Amino acid sequence: MENLNGYLIISAILFSIGTIGVLTRKNAIVIFMCIELMLNAVNLTFVAFSRHLGNLDGQVFVLFVMVVAAAEAAVGLALMVAFYNNKESIDVDDMILMKW
Repeated sequence: MENLNGYLIISAILFSIGTIGVLTRKNAIVIFMCIELMLNAVNLTFVAFSRHLGNLDGQVFVLFVMVVAAAEAAVGLALMVAFYNNKESIDVDDMILMKW
């Protein structure tokens, strides 16, 4: 069986990169890509533990997380297109203008 620590370290690095990207970027599309990176890091952890423990529960959960990630990407992209059509910018600082 492979070394579980290597997969967990890679997953932690990917999750950290995604977290830093979400906290520091102002472009909404880059923020959504960083969120996807974080979700994929969690998926890697689920698959690593699932393989280490010898059951398929983690892999089934990854399937559900991927469905949620696809829905989040579709809704987020639709919101970005609608916002860009109104303001011609996808800067997160400009989105406060969407409030009443």
